[in-house]
Amino acid sequence: MNGKILIVDDEKPIADILKYNLEEEGYQVLVAYDGEQALRLAFQEQPDIILLDIMLPLIDGFSVCKKIRQKLNVPIIMLTAKETEVDKVLGLELGADDYVTKPFSVRELIARIKATLRRVKMQANPPKILRCGDLTLDLGKMECKKGEKQIDLTYREFTVLAFLLKNAGYVFSRGKLLDEVWGYDFIGDVRTVDVTVRRLREKIEDDPGNPTYLCTKRGAGYYLRRPD
Repeated sequence: MNGKILIVDDEKPIADILKYNLEEEGYQVLVAYDGEQALRLAFQEQPDIILLDIMLPLIDGFSVCKKIRQKLNVPIIMLTAKETEVDKVLGLELGADDYVTKPFSVRELIARIKATLRRVKMQANPPKILRCGDLTLDLGKMECKKGEKQIDLTYREFTVLAFLLKNAGYVFSRGKLLDEVWGYDFIGDVRTVDVTVRRLREKIEDDPGNPTYLCTKRGAGYYLRRPD
């Protein structure tokens, strides 16, 4: 098996099509048709990636995403008919890693799933420790600490921080970060980078408005500064 995927969608025809195509690709596929079932399967089965619709019975997708993020670091791709900027930003704020608007190409979605899982695997092997000031990133365990305090990061937040830490001092435009971290096949806008950086600052900085680590080069992009 290539991995375990949880599909959460109350539209059975869409869920069935996705399940069939993903099983053809060699994935183990679980399906939930409402928010409560999604949470139960997510916590019981610990999938490798979750495809999550927003408009769900019982518990909506935004709430499901938030609850999952409190306990799991699994990558989440949101599947939704909504396409307004506020919906995209809210999904990203709650910890989604990617955002696909219906109708979508199954082939494109599978490519993005594979790219995401490849990046997860690369982070996990081999284990490596990165340090910057009092920040420590364990690439094997995908854990972040500030001093002795554990900091809970989403998969995407972790990969952005790890990439910038590996390239400390270098400035990357938002477009370049999309290519390097999200992947060339990501279909989205640079607002995604801004939201992720803002979330990261809120978690790792003592004063997010005056960051020590994750800095902005006006008109150019973002970079990680070593305080020492």
